[in-house]
Amino acid sequence: MGNTAECGVCFRHCQPAEGRLGFCGGRIARDGRVEAFNYGRVTALALDPIEKKPLARFCPGSRILSVGSFGCNLRCPFCQNHEISWSEQAKRFAGTAETFSPEELTDLALATRDRGNIGLAFTYNEPLIGWEFVRDTARLAKAAGLKTVMVTNGTAELPVLEALRPWIDAMNVDLKGFTDRYYNRVLGGDRRQTMRFIEEAVKSCHVELTTLIVPGENDGEEEMRELSRWVSLLRQPDGEELPLHITRFFPRFHMQDREATELRSIRRLAEIARESLRYVYLGNC
Repeated sequence: MGNTAECGVCFRHCQPAEGRLGFCGGRIARDGRVEAFNYGRVTALALDPIEKKPLARFCPGSRILSVGSFGCNLRCPFCQNHEISWSEQAKRFAGTAETFSPEELTDLALATRDRGNIGLAFTYNEPLIGWEFVRDTARLAKAAGLKTVMVTNGTAELPVLEALRPWIDAMNVDLKGFTDRYYNRVLGGDRRQTMRFIEEAVKSCHVELTTLIVPGENDGEEEMRELSRWVSLLRQPDGEELPLHITRFFPRFHMQDREATELRSIRRLAEIARESLRYVYLGNC
């Protein structure tokens, strides 16, 4: 009662008590507002091939400095980055993560240009929950002639996207499935919000999508047919179709109760996706 601090990042609209974190573990209530508790706090930093994001049709063959923080607004039980997303271990990063200013991170990206770096990728955990740091850093990086990339679950309200739109060159967005049951029950997410995010993101930057195929959850042929048909309706700013990465699941974190996705299943779903899409790529195969 009387709590006026409300987070506007995603559909949850958390109202944490003063000094407490929201559901994502990365935003905190302070002085009647919710702000990024993980601002500038870096848990992972690596110079990766751009294809690892994955981005197949954006600056292929290049490398990009990838940076992660902590926290996530979904609860994917198979998360491969659970150490910094939403596990008990992730909570400990709040006090141990190294802090970078936007200027320091931009300077670091510039210093790695001689190693093939083209810019900065905000990835590993969910970057949208710390969107203020993404905005501030991406703005500096763009001014310095660097490329900016975001790897995200797309679970955010459109004003967050609008704040980032001028500063992001490319995104890979996880479209994790195409049923509300899967998004709600398994992931704790909102499929419709992710779809709206994708529909708006494609208007201003290069977008590629990734769907991880989990056996018994989102591996139905008709689901893939519906998903790929929807994706086929979208276009990049240059008029090109969106690439779709269909990725193989391996047992991880809280979902070790099933085998890895069969290769024949991945290949069959890719065939179905190609009924509607020109650019379909296989991941983890």
